[in-house]
Amino acid sequence: MPEPLPPALRGLLEEWDLERETDEVWGRASVAVPVRTGDGGRAVLKVADAGSGPEHEALALQTWGGRGAVRLLRADPHRRAVLVERLERRDLTEEWDIHACEVVGDLYGLLHVPAPPRLRLLTAYVGRDLEPLTALPRDAGLPRRMVEQCVALLRDLTTDPASTGTLVHGDLHYENVLHRTADADGADGGWVAIDPHAMSGDPHWELAPLLWNRFDEVAGDVRRALRARFHAVVDAAGLDEDRARAWATVRLVLNAFWAVRDGEPDPAYVTRMLTVAKAIAD
Repeated sequence: MPEPLPPALRGLLEEWDLERETDEVWGRASVAVPVRTGDGGRAVLKVADAGSGPEHEALALQTWGGRGAVRLLRADPHRRAVLVERLERRDLTEEWDIHACEVVGDLYGLLHVPAPPRLRLLTAYVGRDLEPLTALPRDAGLPRRMVEQCVALLRDLTTDPASTGTLVHGDLHYENVLHRTADADGADGGWVAIDPHAMSGDPHWELAPLLWNRFDEVAGDVRRALRARFHAVVDAAGLDEDRARAWATVRLVLNAFWAVRDGEPDPAYVTRMLTVAKAIAD
């Protein structure tokens, strides 16, 4: 039996003259299905969860216009629905991690354009945690030195004008980069980003997911392996090394903090975040 679809998605199939092509259903915080458009084109219809899905996906995809990102065919922002081109089911998880980091670093050059209005500010997103992080009890389970370092970095970065103004993807990890089949004339193929959690932010915010994902592949000298990823992205994208390290540290420690704050944290997850932060420390 095919998996039942949410009412919003079923309604859009009819409203946008789409035909569900298979019984497949993709996604976690959103639901996506492969479809055929009225003219026979292959596409994907996606509806994001109102509570946890990306708020401005359509705006980001529209801004990029298919350069470095999946092409937007149609959207209903109020229903958080997008119709996008169908890409290959091939992502960066099977690529050598260093090469994958270089691919993503190259994508930054296409994606990091001036942010359109209406996007959430990165400084507001992380700044809301400055006070609770500062007040975190010493017995909360996070190393005090790392908490204090994160607080100091947050104070500097959230007051820096360079921390906003650029359209950032926000969740650019290995599974959120798919391969686009080249056109008949060989044009427009290659790797492109999907599923943006767009904000007006700092390009250096983007790097950290490439470090904490595929962590199970890091063996032996963990510090060396993670720093190799870090430098691969920094070099490919032309990022400032110190600023990339600062934002990555903030993001990793905040991940650990959010896990602790929300109660019953997964010890392995918290350890992974802190291990990665220590590995890239100067």
